Amino acid sequence: MEIQQWAVLLWQQIKETDILQWLAVSFGVAEVLFAKANKIWLYPTGLVATILSVIILFEAGLYAECLLNGYYIIMSIYGWWYWITKKNKPFVAVTRCSKRDWIVVSAITFGGIIFLVYLLKQYTNSTVPYMDAWISATAWAGMWLLAKRKIENWILLNISNAFAIPLLFHKGLPLYALLTIFLFVVAITGYIKWNKIIKSDLSPGISYSDGGTVASNRKLI
Repeated sequence: MEIQQWAVLLWQQIKETDILQWLAVSFGVAEVLFAKANKIWLYPTGLVATILSVIILFEAGLYAECLLNGYYIIMSIYGWWYWITKKNKPFVAVTRCSKRDWIVVSAITFGGIIFLVYLLKQYTNSTVPYMDAWISATAWAGMWLLAKRKIENWILLNISNAFAIPLLFHKGLPLYALLTIFLFVVAITGYIKWNKIIKSDLSPGISYSDGGTVASNRKLI
């Protein structure tokens, strides 16, 4: 397909996008902006975006992504509470993965794929069980690394994002695909920033002016 034909198809998809997707993506963009500004409003806007996303992704047949967004809802509520009660505590130092960390990442990824593929094939009508499972399992692994403040979280999250982009276009969710492209770029800049922190040995006890924004398969926390 030529670029012009692809652009026409994309525009056609965008024109046919319903109001629910526009609302969900708008709240998602608002969450990103609030996160960059280090404002607590990132959590309520993120919650609205995620709840709407569960509805949209379920209708699109991306059931593993629904489970992933269910996790985001829980983490957004926790993050909101943590921000209010413990926002003055220092962050955990940014470090690189150890061999043990990679073992855990492998277990989460491949264990998650097996578990999700089984659920999707046995209990849903998913037409993309393997891709849906792969995207969600790699995002799970990336979020675990994020919680551990490991720089490699950006790599796992962008693996998830890279596969999610064409799948979202395939499922007729162009706004989500474009948002994921944006998050892909954010993750690259996040990796570069964290790498500089590690190299300059500034990670212990540091707090970030941008609020520690993080790009996940369609999510910033």
